[in-house]
Order: sequence, then C-alpha cells, then structure tokens
Amino acid sequence: MPGKRSAGILLYRGADDTTEVLLGHMGGPFWARKDEHAWSVPKGEYLDDETPEAAARREFREELGLPVPDGDLVELGEVKQSGGKVITAWALHADLDPADVVPGTFELEWPPKSEQLKEFPEVDRVEWFTVEVARTKIVKAQAALLDRLLALP
Repeated sequence: MPGKRSAGILLYRGADDTTEVLLGHMGGPFWARKDEHAWSVPKGEYLDDETPEAAARREFREELGLPVPDGDLVELGEVKQSGGKVITAWALHADLDPADVVPGTFELEWPPKSEQLKEFPEVDRVEWFTVEVARTKIVKAQAALLDRLLALP
C-alpha cells in the first residue's frame, strides 16, 4: 500500500532577493508552542481518485478559506517528509492578504484518551516570509521546495 500523499501550492511574490513565500503555521495542540520548522505550504492529503493538482487547489481553499489566486502553476516536484508522506507542490506567483484567511478546521480527541472531541484550525497563522527566514520556519523536508522555487527561470 502506498504511503500518504499530499499536494499543495506555494504562493510567492517579489523576485530574486525580495522573494517572499506564504506559509501557514500548523494548527492544533501539537504545534501550538512550536515555531521553528512548524510552518508548511498549504497542502493536504488526496487519494487515487483525485489528481495531485486538483487536490492542491482543493486543499488551498480548505486550509485558507480562499480560492487559489489566478495565475499559472509551476510544478516544483515532490519531497518526502520524515514520516514518509510524499508532498507534490506547485509554485504560484500571486499576492494574498493573510488577514483575509479563514482557515478550515479539524476535530481531534483532546486531551488524549479524554473521549472529548475538540475543533482546531488547520492553520492558526498565515504569514509572508523572505525565503531566508522561511528556511527556519518551514518543515525541514519542505525546504527543498524553496530551493526549487529560487531555481525557476
């Protein structure tokens, strides 16, 4: 059985030394007190009945509560996270105001073994970062996506 797969869209604005990327801080109690390597490309899982690009577009809307901005997606390829999940990502040159984000939510039994379901935001913050700062924020395996973004023509 194949491992979990996710797809996402990395928004960026500016160019060269001024390039900034939009990342979301992962929501929920596990990430609440973490900042370094606790941010991610807006992304989510998909199954065989959906293409990675369709999943990336769907997950962008679900996680951020906003449509994908207009523009051409440029494939950044795949990265494999430490837990084995494979992420396929696209870059999109566009702007978005983080104040407009209305994140989706998920339910989790919290505290563990309490039999109480609590609702948490998919992402609890969304911010623009320079690529240099993003390297310290983004989940380690996803840092390769930043390198690929900078290598685009």
